Amino acid sequence: MTNPTIKETAARLEAAGIENARGEAYILNEEFCGDELEKAIERRINREPLQYIIGKWEFFREEYFVSPDCLIPRSDTEVLVEWLVKNLPQGASLLDLCTGSGCIAISTAKNRPDVTALGADVSEAALSIARKNALHNSVACDFVYTDVLCDSPFSEQFDCISANPPYITNEAMKTLAPELAHEPKLALCGGEDGMDFYRAIIKNFTKNLKVGGCFVFELGYDQHDAAKSLADANGFEFTENYDYGGNFRFAVFRK
Repeated sequence: MTNPTIKETAARLEAAGIENARGEAYILNEEFCGDELEKAIERRINREPLQYIIGKWEFFREEYFVSPDCLIPRSDTEVLVEWLVKNLPQGASLLDLCTGSGCIAISTAKNRPDVTALGADVSEAALSIARKNALHNSVACDFVYTDVLCDSPFSEQFDCISANPPYITNEAMKTLAPELAHEPKLALCGGEDGMDFYRAIIKNFTKNLKVGGCFVFELGYDQHDAAKSLADANGFEFTENYDYGGNFRFAVFRK
């Protein structure tokens, strides 16, 4: 079986509405050949995310295994990791809630070896991927089961608690891009206003912050005002942060 050229693969992807058809065609033709390439092209035409098809993705300075059991690490989240790497105190302890693939905890610890990072998630399947990613990136992170909607199971306090929880509103869930239908709904839907998980984390985990410690939350680009109101209502200093596209991306709530 003769492999299609990159141009031929790109034409098929473009016809299916794939935005970066040529770039993705190049990746698929590099990763697969023969029947496996044909299956991969068909999967992408059916709008399965490229990352799930190849089973891995680059994030920050590391490589991560991914599957439909966890969200795909996105470049937008890298600015949050940059902040952690730059601003965590020497020898800091980090708790990363809703850790998914583990990318926030692992990339932070990889680039700040003095930081002790612990990841937590409600999905055992996601935790399994996170442990695999820690091993793959030679980082000694622990990962434990935790439901952030319930009372915190931790007795210790942390310098920082980070989280990229579900924050898409119920209404917005109805209009997601086709690719997002392949990602776990558990990691996407944040309730009526998208803020359910932030309220729960503040309620259940504030006691796990050291004095002077902070929450670092990734949020939707349109959730600035809701986040600031939540910080104000709970007595936190609020600092907004933007991604490289100029969009609101994450906020620091300092105790």
